[in-house]
Amino acid sequence: MKAQALWITAPFQAELRGQELDVPGPDQALVVTHASGISRGTERLVFAGHVPESQWPAMRAPLQYGEFPAPLSYGYAAVGTVKAGPAHLHGKRVFCLHPHHDAFVAPAGMCIPIPDAVPDRRAVLGANMETAVNILWDARPLVGERVLVVGAGVVGLLVTFLLGRIPGLDLHVCDLDASRAELAQSFGATFCAPAEAPAERDLVIHASASAEGLRLALSRCGFEGRVVEASWFGDKSCELPLGEAFHSKRLSLISTQVGHVAPAMRGRRTHGERLALALSLLDDARLDALLGPDTAFSDLPEAYGALLSPPSGAHQPLCPVVTYL
Repeated sequence: MKAQALWITAPFQAELRGQELDVPGPDQALVVTHASGISRGTERLVFAGHVPESQWPAMRAPLQYGEFPAPLSYGYAAVGTVKAGPAHLHGKRVFCLHPHHDAFVAPAGMCIPIPDAVPDRRAVLGANMETAVNILWDARPLVGERVLVVGAGVVGLLVTFLLGRIPGLDLHVCDLDASRAELAQSFGATFCAPAEAPAERDLVIHASASAEGLRLALSRCGFEGRVVEASWFGDKSCELPLGEAFHSKRLSLISTQVGHVAPAMRGRRTHGERLALALSLLDDARLDALLGPDTAFSDLPEAYGALLSPPSGAHQPLCPVVTYL
């Protein structure tokens, strides 16, 4: 069987290529893709060639084709139906950390069944929700804490969605884009512009992917508070005010990254169990507001750059969805 695959051929260039599929082995599954999600932050860095060489091994997608910087086929949010493979998966809808291909063969253990209540289109958020789950495991929020999320992108809003389920939190979200206020509020948070972000926070989660956002996070953190850094800057440096009140306030700056299960749950949950949990948490129609625009797979090479980096002043999508016929 032959499939079509999106390949990044050089910085800011992409094309569809034919991909010969292997016959599935006993521990593999053949998946026909229904939809895939574009993770704009990471895929933008990959598309632009901004993944630093020192991070090439760490930033490999689990089922990536090719090598950094290019040519490579990258992505990790595919939803489809198993057409051949182990009996327990045959005919099931699954999520897999696979690039944008219209069909693929993957290890059966990486094909995680999607709960019946979660539609295909929403299920593409599985990888981003898994990231949000891991962030909360690293952050360890407590009932009654004063919490600020800086950055209302997909990950920031999914973190907000999860935090909104914890009773007693004083939860605020700040972002430059006021159009995201209604969504943040529907998740149980108070929305504010960065200049209005409240101070003396016990916990601040930074997800804006900007140095200004991280500096704001540090400035709004209270005594012995913790800042969880959920953004990744690729090959860009980030200047921080680690003088001033950083030490006198005894702040903790905590990195979080989804490649490893957070220490709070390491040894108790596998990667597969964490992803299955993330998919189950998508059973909420409010999350559909994170999705779009939809782009046909056949149009993806031409549309990819604008989806990742819309022109200044244009609508900034949250999670673009690729549809497959």
